Amino acid sequence: MSSVLTETAGVLPYDQALEAFEPVIGLEVHVELGTNSKMFCGCPTMFGAPPNTQVCPTCLGLPGSLPVANQAAIEATIRIGLALNCEIASWCRFARKNYFYPDMPKNYQISQYDEPLCTEGWLDVDVDGPDGMQTVRIGIERVHLEEDTGKTLHVGGATGRIHGADYSLVDYNRAGIPLVEIVTKPVTGTDRLAPEVAKAYVTELRELCRALGVSDVRMEQGSLRCDANLSLAPRGATEWGTRTETKNVNSLRSVERAVRYEIERQAAVLSGGGRVIQETRHWHEDTGVTTAGRSKEEAQDYRYFPDPDLVPLAPAADWVEALRASLPELPTAQRKRLQAAWGLTNLDMDALVNAGGLGLVAATVAAGAPASEARKWWLGELARRANEDGVELAGLPITPKQVARVVVLVEAGTVNDKLARSVIEGVLAGEGSPDEVVAARGLVVVSDDAALGAAIDEAIAANPEIADKIRAGKVAAAGALVGAVMKATRGQADAARVRELILERLAGS
Repeated sequence: MSSVLTETAGVLPYDQALEAFEPVIGLEVHVELGTNSKMFCGCPTMFGAPPNTQVCPTCLGLPGSLPVANQAAIEATIRIGLALNCEIASWCRFARKNYFYPDMPKNYQISQYDEPLCTEGWLDVDVDGPDGMQTVRIGIERVHLEEDTGKTLHVGGATGRIHGADYSLVDYNRAGIPLVEIVTKPVTGTDRLAPEVAKAYVTELRELCRALGVSDVRMEQGSLRCDANLSLAPRGATEWGTRTETKNVNSLRSVERAVRYEIERQAAVLSGGGRVIQETRHWHEDTGVTTAGRSKEEAQDYRYFPDPDLVPLAPAADWVEALRASLPELPTAQRKRLQAAWGLTNLDMDALVNAGGLGLVAATVAAGAPASEARKWWLGELARRANEDGVELAGLPITPKQVARVVVLVEAGTVNDKLARSVIEGVLAGEGSPDEVVAARGLVVVSDDAALGAAIDEAIAANPEIADKIRAGKVAAAGALVGAVMKATRGQADAARVRELILERLAGS
């Protein structure tokens, strides 16, 4: 009976679920490192290469091949651990994690088990609670280094999963890419803010890794993936409930939605007399629900043992301290500094961070643009283009230096806002720098009085009633004539100068 209830009980409304149960969340985030070569071999790591073209005997697990650890990946992992306030191990080692999937060419994954590289850290996140913004400290249990698996494509069927597929294809290009797993301690006390805390944590972690320069953390490409653990316990209980693990949630919004749905689903199961099964679950972006995957293995099921082909890691204390000294300004400190410098509200800063634009705006300001103008273009026209193209802001083919140049062209009167949008369009289309686009498209603002005269005369002649109103002292009516001139000049006229000339001509007539 309980197993039936588990899958058919539906959901309990969120507020009702939180009246009866208290959630405990835990997050496991995998970050693919942006190294030039894989973790244990020299194969390249370029995203999007043709299937099975970036492989060698080592990452394919062929007999006789031996792994060699990537020092750059170890360094990047230590930098992440330091930024997360972790203790860095003076001695640790790699282990073999045994399981048998098609995307595991060796039938084991080289990972770290009982001796991770980084332990006992924390990360503070801010969430908007009922009493305003509040800070939640997320404990970090471990940060360890491993290799990624290959990628399986199930062809045929309606779900894209193995059940119902006609056949499956495996691409081993991703197998062996350095992968850092960041595991939180159980997060308690978040109550009804649990989904928002989960999203805020993954967001902050993404910004931290981006600031460190260790990964492009592009969730849509899988370089940052989140597994969300959740359990419910009756209010007042002293023991946590059985947890589920929702795998590979691939957007910040979905992290929040998946945690919220699991709270509602598990509450319905428990309220109906069923029991929650410890299992992995799949998140469905289109329907906003999770479905059962497989029963969750325990550590002993993986038969961990030290990898005999790899020497232990023993990071020297002076090397660790040198890495600590080289850390950049971290996102929390940067946000506070820039918010004060730019005079932004908390809402303004949240919008900038959520759009992934903080670093881009900061770089645009550093290139010479005022902060208000940099924000306007990145969160306006460029955010619109990114949304249309289905990419993040940072994925647009335009640099902060180029955006700053567009701002300078507007401030100098070379182009107006309308023409500046055409300039940006040209840069995004690969037509060159902003100045090259202006020259090639002939986008310079027309401000010469003689060049504007004919268009102004035509506008006055075509709108005599409006001209009469202006002559009678209704200066605000000049806007209609300015609009006519702008239309006639395809938006290239200097609107302010056009207005001045219109008023001058009609004042003397």
